[in-house]
Amino acid sequence: MNAEFLRKLPTPKEIKEMYPLTEDLAKIKAENDEEIRKIFTGESDKFILIIGPCSADREDAVIDYMKRLRKIYEEVKDVLFIIPRVYTNKPRTTGAGYKGMLHQPNPNEAPDMLNGLIAIRRLHMNVLKETGFSTADEMLYSENYRYLSDLLSYVAVGARSVEDQQHRLTASAIEVPVGMKNPTGGDLSVMINAINAAQHGHTFLYRGWEIVSKGNPLSHSILRGYVDEKGNSYPNYHFEDLLEVSNLYGKTDLANPAIIVDCNHSNSGKKYLEQIRIAKEVLHATRHHEEIRKIVKGLMIESYLEDGCQKVEEGVYGKSITDPCLGWEKTEKLILDIAYLRRNEKNIK
Repeated sequence: MNAEFLRKLPTPKEIKEMYPLTEDLAKIKAENDEEIRKIFTGESDKFILIIGPCSADREDAVIDYMKRLRKIYEEVKDVLFIIPRVYTNKPRTTGAGYKGMLHQPNPNEAPDMLNGLIAIRRLHMNVLKETGFSTADEMLYSENYRYLSDLLSYVAVGARSVEDQQHRLTASAIEVPVGMKNPTGGDLSVMINAINAAQHGHTFLYRGWEIVSKGNPLSHSILRGYVDEKGNSYPNYHFEDLLEVSNLYGKTDLANPAIIVDCNHSNSGKKYLEQIRIAKEVLHATRHHEEIRKIVKGLMIESYLEDGCQKVEEGVYGKSITDPCLGWEKTEKLILDIAYLRRNEKNIK
């Protein structure tokens, strides 16, 4: 191979033994998982917000954000359930740029994936310890899921990974909800096929083992918009788009039909302030169509302490170094607005 083998990394079991999950934290995580499961099965009417930084670039700012999020959550937990985004590995379209804490635990230093594995496990665990939130992360590398499998309450498969066989089969072995994004080109059948694969059991190769998965009935769709052959962004969060996905589900025997709408990425054209309008438009659709109300389980929102984004070398505390995010003041107001709309939806109906 045209590569240098630097070192063999510890196995997930070894990393977990170095940083074990305590019994009390495991109990909190299990309680969170059960509440999330009930939302996806329809047993709970709460609305999910998967919210947080585009990328978790530094532990101090992320924990600061999560503590603020927990405080506002106490005001809205009657109608909302928050799953914080702690995204520690980032896909890059050209392969260039910051690839997340897994690669670079310090964005200003060279990649160090050994310390990266330790840093991401410690961060996810500290969020749980400090706030009681169990977290969401993107499964960029399917073989790395096991390093965090006892900590994550939600897993996303990105638009570039959703067609990959290994991601689909790994999702079939995961016990928590796995969201499958529509691919960047927008073909919804690819997303539905990925959900189908994830909901069924398979025999496959994983980390040197032959394993048999049982299928994941909580695998579902994430709508994130798409781009055409010229690179132009188009949304797929409108009333008609939601109804189309609902109809696609209706042609299958998939369990627990569900949609999460990603308010950023191609849905917003990466214009982060548009997330506010998009979130409210989706809620408007749920108020005016019973099937849409049943199938739309929540929103994905990118927010951090400061508005926008920056270059790594700028070093502004709590400002994204990848995609632009909503700042905290706007985030707080949006969460309260979403909770208000959900409370009043019952009165309208």
